[in-house]
Amino acid sequence: MTIAAPSSDKIPVQHAVHRLHAYRQSIATRPYAARGMKVVRCGSCLLPQQICTCSSRKLLSSQTAFALVMYDTEVLKPSNSGRLIADLIPDTHAFLWSRTQPDPQLLALLNHPGYQPFLVFPGDYALPGQQIIEVQPQMPPLALRFAKERIPLFVLLDGCWREAVKMFRKSPYLQQLPVLSFHPETLASYQLRKGQREFQLGTAEVAAMTLNAWGEQANAEALQLWFNIFVEATLWSRSARSPECLARMQALLAEFNAR
Repeated sequence: MTIAAPSSDKIPVQHAVHRLHAYRQSIATRPYAARGMKVVRCGSCLLPQQICTCSSRKLLSSQTAFALVMYDTEVLKPSNSGRLIADLIPDTHAFLWSRTQPDPQLLALLNHPGYQPFLVFPGDYALPGQQIIEVQPQMPPLALRFAKERIPLFVLLDGCWREAVKMFRKSPYLQQLPVLSFHPETLASYQLRKGQREFQLGTAEVAAMTLNAWGEQANAEALQLWFNIFVEATLWSRSARSPECLARMQALLAEFNAR
C-alpha cells in the first residue's frame, strides 16, 4: 500500500525553498551525495515518489512570516525540515548564508518597514545589549505585546547546531535583531510530548513552537502534524519500507487532510 500520486491541480505553486533548491543545484559542481541518494524522489517534497505528500500540501492563513537562512548545502538535503514551513506558511523566504557577502534581498527584508524581525535563537548566545524576549511556559501570546501594524518576521538559522552558531557569530546583521528565546522548561515539556524519536528538534518544530508562542495555535498544530508526517515518511525510507511507518504516516495524513 502506498500514498496516492499527487494531482497537479491540487499542488500549490513553488515556494521560496523550492526556488532556492533549484538555484543551489544550478551552481553545484557535482551532485549532492545525500543519504539515500539512489532513491527516486519527488522533485518538490524530496520524499520517495511512492509516498510523495505534495497532493496534501496546503497553505494556511497566517499573520506571520518566516525567513530561513540556510547553511550552504542544507537546502539540498532530503532530511531538511525547513521546507515544511514554506509548504504551509505563505509568507516564507529562504536565503543561502554567506559570511562575506550577505544576500542583499535578505538585508532588505530585515529592514523592511512592514516587518518586525525576530531571531529565534537561544538567549545565552545574545551579545551584550541585544534584546532578549524569553518565551516562558503558559505565558500570554506574544502577539499581544507588539504592534499589529508590522508583520512578525521570524528568522531561523537552518543547519546543524554547529553551523547555526557559526552563522550567528559571523553575521553582524543578525546580532542586531531582538532574540526570541525559548525557556528551557518550555523546550523540556515540548520534548516530552514528542515521544521517543531519533530526530533532534527540527527547524519546522522550532517554527511550530514559535507560531504557538505568538498565538497561532491552530497553525502551530498543523505545522507540527506536517512535520510528524515527514518524520514517518523518512523513517519508512530508512527502515526497509516498514508497514508500521506507512500506517502511521497514512493516519497522520488523514488527520492533516481533515483539518
